[in-house]
Amino acid sequence: MSSLTHASNTNVKPTTGLRPAGVPQEPGVRPLPSPLRSLTRFLLRRKSALIGLVASMVIVLVAIFAPMISPHDPLEHNIPKMFLPPIWEKGGNPEHLLGTDALGRDLLSRLIWGARYSLVISVLSVLIGSSLGFVLGLISGFFGGFVDTILMRLGDIQLAFPFVLFAIAVLAVAPERTEVQLALVMGIANWIVYARLVRSRVLSEKEKDYARAAKALGASPLRVLVRYVLPNSWQVVPVIGMLQLGSFVVVESLLSFLGLGLTPPTPSWGAILSDGRQYMVISAWMPLFPGLAIMITVLSINLAADGLTDFFDPKLCKG
Repeated sequence: MSSLTHASNTNVKPTTGLRPAGVPQEPGVRPLPSPLRSLTRFLLRRKSALIGLVASMVIVLVAIFAPMISPHDPLEHNIPKMFLPPIWEKGGNPEHLLGTDALGRDLLSRLIWGARYSLVISVLSVLIGSSLGFVLGLISGFFGGFVDTILMRLGDIQLAFPFVLFAIAVLAVAPERTEVQLALVMGIANWIVYARLVRSRVLSEKEKDYARAAKALGASPLRVLVRYVLPNSWQVVPVIGMLQLGSFVVVESLLSFLGLGLTPPTPSWGAILSDGRQYMVISAWMPLFPGLAIMITVLSINLAADGLTDFFDPKLCKG
């Protein structure tokens, strides 16, 4: 009997999973990788996401350091040098690598500054729309009832109203259009996208056992919302924000193309594209370069966002 007791005591290992200090880790047990290392390994496996992320970072750096890398003042007129072709075309000037527009302004400088304005407006739009949608979706899903009905019906009205008409009604009467005004119009028009997703998460989380247990133990509704529901509902917001960033670049360019963007002569990709459209016959490169800039930027953001979405919230991609 004593031998059996001795054998059982020597063979049984603690099941708590805690390792005393000074005791080496058991062989074959690997520590969990850091989030940065996991992201690096994921990007190395997803080449498209890596290419998109690198290209997006380059475009962001160009936008940030636009005053330093821009070869000319984007607003400076030089009539004698109007309609200069790119440097690789006959008659090109090394001082203007991508040529000039109808007023002799350097196209490369205007494209660089256009990236700055387009990205600033798009990022502000995402922040405004996601913040508003997150708060309203949280309130709608948690409190339900009359509040939920009112907010969701307002969202239905927002979706039914054409965005272009909404933008015209707001921006056409503004004497001077700024980055903040454009971001407000674009962000407010897209709050319902975030609100509905957050609402669905909140409806699921507030019925789980830990939330019900907190209510049974006497926790106030505000504590349940802030302490238990909110931390498990916010993850969808940055994921959708990354996916919408590229579309906001297109929307900002569309508004500028229609004359509803930043007040001229502020450089914007859509405005440069609109100006070049008038001279396509004699200067085909004028609309080509801003169109390429928009396409490359949106493609890079979408590739990076698609990969990062799979990494940060795989449940959303699986449905």
